Amino acid sequence: MEFCVCVPTYHHGKYISQMLEGVLMQQTSFPFEIVIGDDGSSDNTQEVIRDYMKKHPGRIRAFLHTENQGPAFPREFAGRNNVLGLLKACEGEYVAMCEGDDYWTDPYKLQKQVDFLDQNPDYSISHHNVNVIYEDGSAAHYFNGPTQSATSYLEDILADKWFMATGSWVYRNYFLQEDFAPWHAQAASGDWALLIQIASRGKIGYMPDLMGVYRKHVGGLSNVHTHANRWFLQNRVEMFENVDLWLNTAYHEIITRTISSYKSELLIDQV
Repeated sequence: MEFCVCVPTYHHGKYISQMLEGVLMQQTSFPFEIVIGDDGSSDNTQEVIRDYMKKHPGRIRAFLHTENQGPAFPREFAGRNNVLGLLKACEGEYVAMCEGDDYWTDPYKLQKQVDFLDQNPDYSISHHNVNVIYEDGSAAHYFNGPTQSATSYLEDILADKWFMATGSWVYRNYFLQEDFAPWHAQAASGDWALLIQIASRGKIGYMPDLMGVYRKHVGGLSNVHTHANRWFLQNRVEMFENVDLWLNTAYHEIITRTISSYKSELLIDQV
Protein backbone atom coordinates (compact mmCIF):
# COMPACT_ATOMS: atom_id res chain seq x y z
CA MET A 1 0.00 0.00 0.00
CA GLU A 2 1.24 3.45 -0.91
CA PHE A 3 0.62 6.29 1.55
CA CYS A 4 1.32 9.99 1.02
CA VAL A 5 1.55 12.84 3.49
CA CYS A 6 0.61 16.02 1.60
CA VAL A 7 2.36 19.17 2.89
CA PRO A 8 1.77 22.59 1.30
CA THR A 9 4.15 25.25 2.59
CA TYR A 10 4.65 28.99 2.22
CA HIS A 11 6.88 31.04 4.52
CA HIS A 12 6.83 28.28 7.14
CA GLY A 13 10.55 28.39 7.89
CA LYS A 14 10.12 28.67 11.65
CA TYR A 15 7.48 25.91 11.76
CA ILE A 16 8.40 23.30 9.15
CA SER A 17 10.95 21.39 11.26
CA GLN A 18 8.36 20.68 13.95
CA MET A 19 5.89 19.60 11.29
CA LEU A 20 8.37 17.22 9.62
CA GLU A 21 9.47 15.73 12.94
CA GLY A 22 5.83 14.97 13.72
CA VAL A 23 5.55 13.03 10.46
CA LEU A 24 8.90 11.27 10.61
CA MET A 25 8.16 9.94 14.13
CA GLN A 26 5.11 8.04 12.87
CA GLN A 27 5.19 4.33 13.70
CA THR A 28 3.41 2.44 10.92
CA SER A 29 3.15 -1.03 9.43
CA PHE A 30 3.27 0.53 5.95
CA PRO A 31 5.74 2.77 4.14
CA PHE A 32 4.80 6.39 3.52
CA GLU A 33 6.13 9.26 1.47
CA ILE A 34 6.13 12.94 2.40
CA VAL A 35 5.15 15.07 -0.60
CA ILE A 36 5.93 18.77 -0.07
CA GLY A 37 5.08 21.69 -2.30
CA ASP A 38 6.57 25.05 -1.39
CA ASP A 39 4.96 28.03 -3.08
CA GLY A 40 8.07 30.13 -3.70
CA SER A 41 8.89 31.05 -0.09
CA SER A 42 11.43 33.85 0.37
CA ASP A 43 12.37 32.81 3.92
CA ASN A 44 14.37 29.68 4.83
CA THR A 45 11.54 27.17 4.29
CA GLN A 46 13.17 25.54 1.26
CA GLU A 47 16.56 25.40 2.94
CA VAL A 48 15.08 23.52 5.89
CA ILE A 49 13.28 21.12 3.55
CA ARG A 50 16.49 20.40 1.62
CA ASP A 51 18.28 19.65 4.90
CA TYR A 52 15.61 17.12 5.82
CA MET A 53 15.80 15.53 2.38
CA LYS A 54 19.53 14.97 2.91
CA LYS A 55 18.99 13.52 6.38
CA HIS A 56 16.14 11.26 5.25
CA PRO A 57 16.89 10.17 1.67
CA GLY A 58 13.97 8.61 -0.16
CA ARG A 59 11.41 9.76 2.42
CA ILE A 60 10.61 13.21 1.03
CA ARG A 61 9.59 14.25 -2.49
CA ALA A 62 9.61 18.03 -2.79
CA PHE A 63 8.41 20.57 -5.33
CA LEU A 64 10.39 23.66 -4.37
CA HIS A 65 9.08 26.36 -6.68
CA THR A 66 11.31 29.35 -7.34
CA GLU A 67 8.26 31.52 -8.03
CA ASN A 68 4.85 31.66 -6.39
CA GLN A 69 2.44 29.49 -8.35
CA GLY A 70 -0.43 31.90 -7.88
CA PRO A 71 -2.88 33.16 -8.47
CA ALA A 72 -1.65 36.50 -7.18
CA PHE A 73 -5.20 37.86 -7.13
CA PRO A 74 -7.58 37.61 -5.45
CA ARG A 75 -5.86 37.08 -2.10
CA GLU A 76 -8.50 34.50 -1.18
CA PHE A 77 -7.08 32.15 -3.86
CA ALA A 78 -3.51 32.35 -2.55
CA GLY A 79 -1.76 28.99 -2.71
CA ARG A 80 -4.45 27.34 -4.84
CA ASN A 81 -2.24 26.25 -7.73
CA ASN A 82 0.47 24.92 -5.44
CA VAL A 83 -2.03 22.82 -3.48
CA LEU A 84 -3.85 21.47 -6.54
CA GLY A 85 -0.58 20.41 -8.13
CA LEU A 86 0.55 18.83 -4.89
CA LEU A 87 -2.67 16.84 -4.42
CA LYS A 88 -2.33 15.47 -7.95
CA ALA A 89 1.26 14.45 -7.18
CA CYS A 90 0.11 12.25 -4.27
CA GLU A 91 0.15 8.69 -5.56
CA GLY A 92 -0.84 6.87 -2.39
CA GLU A 93 -3.96 4.82 -1.78
CA TYR A 94 -4.41 7.04 1.27
CA VAL A 95 -3.46 10.69 1.74
CA ALA A 96 -2.91 12.59 4.97
CA MET A 97 -3.02 16.39 4.99
CA CYS A 98 -0.84 18.66 7.12
CA GLU A 99 0.12 22.22 6.28
CA GLY A 100 3.65 23.31 7.03
CA ASP A 101 2.73 25.38 10.08
CA ASP A 102 0.74 22.61 11.84
CA TYR A 103 2.11 19.42 13.37
CA TRP A 104 1.26 15.99 14.78
CA THR A 105 1.85 14.85 18.34
CA ASP A 106 0.84 11.17 18.37
CA PRO A 107 3.34 8.71 16.82
CA TYR A 108 0.53 6.26 16.05
CA LYS A 109 -1.82 8.76 14.40
CA LEU A 110 -1.44 7.47 10.85
CA GLN A 111 -1.66 3.82 11.89
CA LYS A 112 -4.86 4.44 13.87
CA GLN A 113 -6.54 6.20 10.97
CA VAL A 114 -5.49 3.69 8.32
CA ASP A 115 -6.64 0.82 10.54
CA PHE A 116 -10.00 2.54 10.90
CA LEU A 117 -10.44 3.06 7.15
CA ASP A 118 -9.29 -0.49 6.36
CA GLN A 119 -11.85 -1.86 8.81
CA ASN A 120 -14.64 0.45 7.61
CA PRO A 121 -14.77 0.49 3.80
CA ASP A 122 -17.96 2.58 3.81
CA TYR A 123 -16.02 5.54 5.24
CA SER A 124 -14.12 7.83 2.88
CA ILE A 125 -12.21 9.93 5.40
CA SER A 126 -11.02 9.92 9.01
CA HIS A 127 -10.33 12.92 11.24
CA HIS A 128 -9.44 13.51 14.88
CA ASN A 129 -9.29 16.21 17.50
CA VAL A 130 -6.43 18.71 17.62
CA ASN A 131 -5.29 21.48 19.92
CA VAL A 132 -5.68 25.00 18.50
CA ILE A 133 -2.91 27.40 19.54
CA TYR A 134 -2.52 31.12 18.85
CA GLU A 135 0.68 33.06 18.32
CA ASP A 136 -0.90 36.20 19.74
CA GLY A 137 -1.20 34.56 23.14
CA SER A 138 -4.92 33.81 23.04
CA ALA A 139 -5.98 30.80 25.07
CA ALA A 140 -5.53 27.43 23.39
CA HIS A 141 -8.53 25.14 23.00
CA TYR A 142 -9.61 21.88 21.38
CA PHE A 143 -10.89 22.05 17.81
CA ASN A 144 -13.73 19.60 18.51
CA GLY A 145 -15.98 19.61 21.53
CA PRO A 146 -17.20 16.58 23.51
CA THR A 147 -20.43 16.35 21.47
CA GLN A 148 -18.68 15.83 18.13
CA SER A 149 -20.34 12.88 16.38
CA ALA A 150 -18.32 9.74 15.67
CA THR A 151 -19.89 9.65 12.21
CA SER A 152 -20.78 12.56 9.96
CA TYR A 153 -22.10 12.75 6.44
CA LEU A 154 -21.99 14.81 3.26
CA GLU A 155 -25.22 16.47 4.39
CA ASP A 156 -23.40 17.95 7.38
CA ILE A 157 -20.81 19.60 5.15
CA LEU A 158 -23.45 20.88 2.75
CA ALA A 159 -25.28 22.39 5.73
CA ASP A 160 -22.18 24.57 6.23
CA LYS A 161 -20.89 22.76 9.30
CA TRP A 162 -17.11 22.72 9.66
CA PHE A 163 -15.78 20.26 12.22
CA MET A 164 -12.60 18.89 10.68
CA ALA A 165 -9.13 20.37 11.17
CA THR A 166 -7.39 19.90 7.82
CA GLY A 167 -4.24 18.62 9.53
CA SER A 168 -6.25 15.73 10.98
CA TRP A 169 -7.45 14.25 7.67
CA VAL A 170 -6.61 10.87 6.22
CA TYR A 171 -8.70 10.12 3.14
CA ARG A 172 -9.05 7.52 0.42
CA ASN A 173 -7.34 8.88 -2.67
CA TYR A 174 -10.11 8.72 -5.25
CA PHE A 175 -8.15 11.19 -7.37
CA LEU A 176 -5.71 8.54 -8.57
CA GLN A 177 -8.26 7.60 -11.22
CA GLU A 178 -10.43 10.72 -11.27
CA ASP A 179 -9.83 14.42 -11.75
CA PHE A 180 -11.13 17.03 -9.36
CA ALA A 181 -14.63 18.39 -9.91
CA PRO A 182 -14.66 21.20 -12.51
CA TRP A 183 -15.75 23.75 -9.87
CA HIS A 184 -12.91 22.88 -7.46
CA ALA A 185 -10.37 25.32 -8.89
CA GLN A 186 -12.85 28.20 -8.59
CA ALA A 187 -13.47 27.65 -4.89
CA ALA A 188 -11.52 29.95 -2.56
CA SER A 189 -11.66 27.33 0.21
CA GLY A 190 -9.82 24.41 -1.32
CA ASP A 191 -10.24 22.28 1.80
CA TRP A 192 -14.04 22.63 1.59
CA ALA A 193 -13.98 21.75 -2.12
CA LEU A 194 -11.83 18.69 -1.51
CA LEU A 195 -13.88 17.50 1.45
CA ILE A 196 -17.19 17.76 -0.40
CA GLN A 197 -15.84 15.51 -3.15
CA ILE A 198 -14.44 12.98 -0.66
CA ALA A 199 -17.57 12.96 1.51
CA SER A 200 -19.72 12.32 -1.56
CA ARG A 201 -18.06 8.87 -1.70
CA GLY A 202 -18.53 7.73 1.89
CA LYS A 203 -19.05 8.53 5.56
CA ILE A 204 -16.79 10.69 7.74
CA GLY A 205 -15.25 9.04 10.81
CA TYR A 206 -14.12 10.94 13.91
CA MET A 207 -11.62 9.93 16.60
CA PRO A 208 -11.64 11.98 19.83
CA ASP A 209 -7.91 11.31 20.31
CA LEU A 210 -5.89 14.53 20.53
CA MET A 211 -3.21 13.86 17.91
CA GLY A 212 -2.08 17.19 16.50
CA VAL A 213 -1.84 20.97 16.71
CA TYR A 214 -3.50 23.58 14.50
CA ARG A 215 -1.55 26.83 14.64
CA LYS A 216 -3.30 30.19 14.14
CA HIS A 217 -1.11 33.13 13.20
CA VAL A 218 -1.22 36.37 11.24
CA GLY A 219 0.05 34.82 7.99
CA GLY A 220 -2.56 32.06 7.88
CA LEU A 221 -5.34 32.02 5.26
CA SER A 222 -7.91 31.45 8.00
CA ASN A 223 -7.61 35.19 8.60
CA VAL A 224 -8.67 35.85 5.00
CA HIS A 225 -11.37 33.17 4.64
CA THR A 226 -13.81 34.76 7.06
CA HIS A 227 -17.46 35.77 7.00
CA ALA A 228 -16.33 39.38 7.32
CA ASN A 229 -14.86 39.12 3.81
CA ARG A 230 -17.56 40.02 1.28
CA TRP A 231 -15.69 38.54 -1.69
CA PHE A 232 -15.25 35.29 0.22
CA LEU A 233 -18.99 35.12 1.00
CA GLN A 234 -19.87 35.61 -2.67
CA ASN A 235 -17.40 32.91 -3.71
CA ARG A 236 -18.94 30.55 -1.17
CA VAL A 237 -22.40 31.15 -2.70
CA GLU A 238 -21.02 30.35 -6.16
CA MET A 239 -19.30 27.22 -4.89
CA PHE A 240 -22.46 25.81 -3.35
CA GLU A 241 -24.46 26.65 -6.50
CA ASN A 242 -21.92 24.66 -8.52
CA VAL A 243 -21.96 21.81 -6.00
CA ASP A 244 -25.75 21.62 -6.26
CA LEU A 245 -25.52 21.03 -10.01
CA TRP A 246 -22.58 18.63 -9.62
CA LEU A 247 -24.64 16.52 -7.22
CA ASN A 248 -27.56 16.57 -9.67
CA THR A 249 -29.65 18.55 -7.13
CA ALA A 250 -29.88 15.47 -4.88
CA TYR A 251 -29.25 17.71 -1.85
CA HIS A 252 -30.96 20.79 -3.25
CA GLU A 253 -33.00 21.61 -0.13
CA ILE A 254 -29.97 21.57 2.18
CA ILE A 255 -27.79 23.53 -0.24
CA THR A 256 -30.53 26.10 -0.84
CA ARG A 257 -30.70 26.82 2.90
CA THR A 258 -26.92 27.22 3.03
CA ILE A 259 -26.87 29.57 0.05
CA SER A 260 -29.70 31.62 1.55
CA SER A 261 -27.72 32.03 4.75
CA TYR A 262 -24.71 33.40 2.86
CA LYS A 263 -26.88 35.72 0.78
CA SER A 264 -28.44 37.07 3.98
CA GLU A 265 -24.97 37.92 5.26
CA LEU A 266 -24.20 39.70 2.01
CA LEU A 267 -27.38 41.78 2.34
CA ILE A 268 -26.56 42.69 5.94
CA ASP A 269 -23.12 43.81 4.80
CA GLN A 270 -24.75 46.23 2.34
CA VAL A 271 -26.80 47.98 5.03
